[in-house]
Parts: sequence; structure tokens; C-alpha cells
Amino acid sequence: MLFLWLYMFYSCAGSCAGLTTRGSPAPPRAAPPLLPGEPGEESSLEEQRAAPDAGSPISSFFNGSGTKWLPQAIIIGVKKGGTRALLEFLRVHPDVRAVGAEPHFFDRNYERGLAWYRDLMPRTLEGQITMEKTPSYFVTKEAPARISSMSKGTKLIVVVRDPVTRAISDYTQTLSKKPDIPTFESLTFKNRTTGLIDTSWSAIQIGIYAKHLENWLLHFPIGQILFVSGERLISDPAGELGRVQDFLGLKRIITDKHFYFNKTKGFPCLKKAEGSSKPHCLGKTKGRTHPDIDQEVVQRLRDFYRPFNMKFYQMTGQDFGWD
Repeated sequence: MLFLWLYMFYSCAGSCAGLTTRGSPAPPRAAPPLLPGEPGEESSLEEQRAAPDAGSPISSFFNGSGTKWLPQAIIIGVKKGGTRALLEFLRVHPDVRAVGAEPHFFDRNYERGLAWYRDLMPRTLEGQITMEKTPSYFVTKEAPARISSMSKGTKLIVVVRDPVTRAISDYTQTLSKKPDIPTFESLTFKNRTTGLIDTSWSAIQIGIYAKHLENWLLHFPIGQILFVSGERLISDPAGELGRVQDFLGLKRIITDKHFYFNKTKGFPCLKKAEGSSKPHCLGKTKGRTHPDIDQEVVQRLRDFYRPFNMKFYQMTGQDFGWD
């Protein structure tokens, strides 16, 4: 009987290779280039299925159900904008499968190749979306071309936040690791007397969103990028998640019933996390108390960012109300 079963299994392997577990054609996915570094030469879906760990019936049987795909959607930024919260909220959706850690493929590990990148991805079933998030992609000059080379159809999500608040939050994170760093005020200016802002400091530079977005628009249409408000992600998480689910083509499953507001932390938490029946809040590294910053410095930063914010509003068609 065992030999008969094995014979039927291997006989089906060839004829059933193009089918998913539901017996219908697999949805189109981003296929890796035939050779890394040669954009435009993409392998067919059949070639990707035949590649190692591509989810053939035999490998799926022995390694667990589902297939590893390159991501169809990526949260590309921004640092300290709320990307971790968004990813954790999205992972509640049964049709979203995401990498927990930040792969940093398109900024730090690109030379490892797409096969290495795909191997980091979770297995998905038909109809599920593969995602990852690495906030530093948004400010990495090479990232847009590299992601476009992987797949021009990749959906991009950017979580943005008041750039002044974001800069202070960025500094607060660094301060928690390096208590002896200079003050925020001293790092903000090249010359405080003249009020010249030091745009080479990453905490300041990241918040010039319009400048970074220009680089992405050379490779992706604006309609392929969703801009999520970090402020509204706190005040109305279900509303922002509704927009994200629509953008990803998902059924609106994540709603108000999934959240409660944690007064101690000052932001919303999940009533039930992915794969758990218990409430879940982001860790102690999120929601740190910001140091008191000289209000004159805060105002100078607001004046500095204002024209860039106005341009960003025009480019995205959204007023984020930061001023």
C-alpha cells in the first residue's frame, strides 16, 4: 500500500506542479531575475517554481505547506514613523504573511542576491500576500531602482510622521543607547547663532520627505505608493488600516474591534496578536518619553521643514497637518 501511495504521489508531482493546494492556478507573483544584477530579464513563473525551495508538490510536502515568494508589498519607511506598529497590526490579517525582522536587503545585503532574500520570506498559500518592512529603504538612493528591478509591480507603503517629532524620537532612541551623545540642540545646527540647520545629521535629513520621494518617483508611479499618517495610526488605527487593506487588495478584516488604547503607553494596542489570544502592545523600546527640547529650536525646525512639507503635500495629494 505504501508503494502504491508513493507511486501515485510522484506521478502527480509532474502533472500537478502548476497547481496550488486549492487546485487552481497560482496567482501571479514577482519572479526573480534569471541572473542577479541583470534587471529586465525575469524568469517565468514555471522557472521560479522549479528553483530550490520554490514550493513544488514534493518540497511542500516535506517542508510544510505554502511557497516562499518575493514580497508583493514592502513598507519602505520611515524610521520612527510607526512602521513596526503598522506591520504588527497588518499581521493580524489572515491573508498577510510578513517577515518579523528587517531584512535590509535593498540597502545592506543586496549583493547576497534575490535567492537569499526570497529564502527569508515566510511561506504563503494561494491568495496571501508576502510583505516585509525596512524603514531605511526610503532614504537609500539605490533602493528604488533595485526594487523596481525585482518587480515593477511591487506595492510600496510609507509611514510618515511630523518630521520635527520624528527627529526628536530618532534622537531619543539613540540617546537610550548612547547616553553621552551631544544634546539635540547642538546636533541640530551647523551654527546655532546663524540658525543654519545641519541637514547632514540623519535625524534631520530623513524628515525631508519630498526630496526622498522624488527619487522613488523616477521608478514608481505615485499611485503605487501609499502614504500612511503616523499620527492617524495612533488616533484612528482602524481607519488607517482600512486604507492599507484597500491598497493591498485585501478584505477589510482589521477593524475597531481589534484595538484598545493603552493610556500608559499612549498608543493603541492589539486585543489579540497574531497567533495569540492575549493582548499585545509594542515593546518598551516604543513610546519612550522624549527629552525636553528648547522650544526655540523646535520652532526653527518647524520653519525649516515647512516648505518641504508643503511640497510633500502637493506631491502626495494629502495634507498631513504638521504645521
